Amino acid sequence: MKIVISGYGKMGKEIEEAALARGYQVLAKIDTHEDWQAQKRQIIQADVVIEFSTPDSAPGNIRRCFDLHLPVVVGTTGWYKSEGLVKEWCKNEQQSIFVASNFSIGVNILYSLTGHLTKFINQLDDYEIYLEEIHHIHKLDAPSGTAIKLAEIILDGLDRKKNWVNRHQVNPEELQILSVREDEIAGIHKISCESDSDKITIKHIAKGRKGFANGALLAADWLIGKKGYFEMRDMLSLAE
Repeated sequence: MKIVISGYGKMGKEIEEAALARGYQVLAKIDTHEDWQAQKRQIIQADVVIEFSTPDSAPGNIRRCFDLHLPVVVGTTGWYKSEGLVKEWCKNEQQSIFVASNFSIGVNILYSLTGHLTKFINQLDDYEIYLEEIHHIHKLDAPSGTAIKLAEIILDGLDRKKNWVNRHQVNPEELQILSVREDEIAGIHKISCESDSDKITIKHIAKGRKGFANGALLAADWLIGKKGYFEMRDMLSLAE
């Protein structure tokens, strides 16, 4: 597999290391608008682009991939206000994109478990549910894309919650997400359900970036040859 890495920060370097270990070719590493032009000859030879840049850059980079008719795997978070437009491009132009807020297999199992837990909690008014996420101090968006995805799963299945807030809740219809930025923590996500009698906690701890890189490469390999807008549930067939 011949890949281009868009966004050559810590995650981009992790993807490069994992890709080379698998025998894949990294044709280009892009960090600026100018790189897209300077390395265009290498880019157009790629099988897929893996995008881990910044929230502001991601929509434009996706557009560049579509202009070159290159499949793109997007792990950048915080750009989702443009998601509707990207889906429209993808559908109208028969493009290929794979989007995930988190490429960790474990986190996607967490999504599935959260969906099942929410179904139980929806029948039990005694339980309050809330989220917490902790990441390294360099992370640009808060809450994390993973926390937002977890919140969406909960809101979809819990009738008494109407919206999420990134602070302590002030009324019972709000779903609380607390975001902490600390040291070099790769990622911790925690869902807690609490009553007067007990507390249930589901927690995922990322040990490093390797799991995210391997998941992104797995998605890239899976995407080649397909047309459409895909997410992890399409590849893993995990129920929410």
